[in-house]
Amino acid sequence: MGEITTLLNYLLITVAAIFVIVNPLTTAFVFMSLLPYASDRRREQVARRAVLMSTSIFFVFALLGGIIFQLFGITLEAFRIAGGIILFGIAMGMIRQGTGESEQSALLEGDDDGDHSPAAKHAQSLAIIPLAIPFISGPGSIATVMILTSEAPTIWHVGLVFVAILITAFACYYAMLYSRVLVERLGDSGKVIVTKVFGLILAVIAVQFVINGVSDVWLSMAAAA
Repeated sequence: MGEITTLLNYLLITVAAIFVIVNPLTTAFVFMSLLPYASDRRREQVARRAVLMSTSIFFVFALLGGIIFQLFGITLEAFRIAGGIILFGIAMGMIRQGTGESEQSALLEGDDDGDHSPAAKHAQSLAIIPLAIPFISGPGSIATVMILTSEAPTIWHVGLVFVAILITAFACYYAMLYSRVLVERLGDSGKVIVTKVFGLILAVIAVQFVINGVSDVWLSMAAAA
């Protein structure tokens, strides 16, 4: 009984650690800002693809993250800086409405929900970047998963890390899926405003990613010297 309680406590701690850093609510708002004019079916496709992709990434890095980083000579700092640069480019597009109302409405106007339409290709790219990478499975969340699995005392604890990943993934999926309720209440002007505001927030997050990465590199160099 005591061992079960210990495992449950570890599960709660693990879920909290991953859940907080992934932040499904923020993911839902960004999802809404990126796809304000998409159909419900298209949103569901994007949400499902983003969650499947990010969950697969979490699983791979949970099992092989350390080996992958060593094999390619990648550091977490470099991963963080690259993620920040990618996010910043997307954020600028949201602020300038580069993929905003006029272009996106034109793109989705003739969307027949087919899997090979221009809208489908655009949605699939959004599902991978920025939703799956680096927003859901970003540097911070990948590092958290890697640390949790490396420090897990038993195979049961490792299994609980994977359960926590799945719980967070389901939370992200349903948060994105039901963001349409918010979209319906905002109206066209609200959609544009929210897109620009979250583009600005995304830009700040991106800059913080880069600052953290550069700061970590600087501290590592200073410690080595």
